[in-house]
Amino acid sequence: MKHWTEIKIAVGTKDLDRAEEIIGEAAPNGIYIEDYSDLEREVEEIAHIDLIDEDLLSKDRSTAYIHAYLEPEQSPSEAVSAISERLSAESILHETQLLDCAEEDWRNNWKKYFKPLEVGKGLLIRPSWYEAYDPGERKVLNIDPGLAFGTGGHETTRLCLEMCEKYMKPGDTVLDVGCGSGILGIAALLMGASRAVGVDIDEVAVRTAAENAELNGVSDSFEAICGSFTDKVSGKYDIVLANIVADAILFLSKGVADFMKDGAVYIMSGIIDSRADEVKSGVSEYFDIIEEHIDGGWACFAAKHRGE
Repeated sequence: MKHWTEIKIAVGTKDLDRAEEIIGEAAPNGIYIEDYSDLEREVEEIAHIDLIDEDLLSKDRSTAYIHAYLEPEQSPSEAVSAISERLSAESILHETQLLDCAEEDWRNNWKKYFKPLEVGKGLLIRPSWYEAYDPGERKVLNIDPGLAFGTGGHETTRLCLEMCEKYMKPGDTVLDVGCGSGILGIAALLMGASRAVGVDIDEVAVRTAAENAELNGVSDSFEAICGSFTDKVSGKYDIVLANIVADAILFLSKGVADFMKDGAVYIMSGIIDSRADEVKSGVSEYFDIIEEHIDGGWACFAAKHRGE
């Protein structure tokens, strides 16, 4: 029998629709919503009664609870970090709670499902605790995601890495917006980039990214920055990576060209397929899409600034 992990996220009812979409992307196996903001009307419409249990009437009407369910092979730490990062990026106040699972268990048990993973033509992602592996001719990226988003196993990360491998040239400089564990920027350095900058609003993610850069021997070429990229990052780059949610990509696309060199490539992932056309349309106001790839319900785009 599978043991699923349940995550309970509290958000304000005014933010429920956006939070539901974001959490649904991070936990596609299913969510359940508790929303008592319009209880009387809904009970009348559905059950055609006006007698409601006192316990229900006493529920907080300003807060909704979203329950997300993760299979055993999914990393609860990665899912929690991804959800928190994306909700924070949308300025959605939230509280997250893990149910029916001891903290030491969810922090460690998922590791047995995280095995070395071949990505693209030349990369092998290796969990830092995994000893028995054969990289062959592939570059080895050692990763310990801790509480930060990014093991490489999710389709969004893999699509982004494969696209980066295709378009990045030796010596290129790379900017990773919403870097999480630092996996994209570190991978770029192992694949031949000369410098990578990862920026994230989550202090835990930035610390984890710096630790992973050191683990891979690229800390001299990798810079991890905490904060908004528009406030904290300077310079122009050959490759800009954004493995974040659809709305953040749409917002980012308005100004990201300011951080791109002539001929630079903008690679976007983390886009659920149901919003792929919307994102493509929005990004196309500023960029020409040069490639798109949809896999496992997720979309990834590569683009160049219009006129180049």
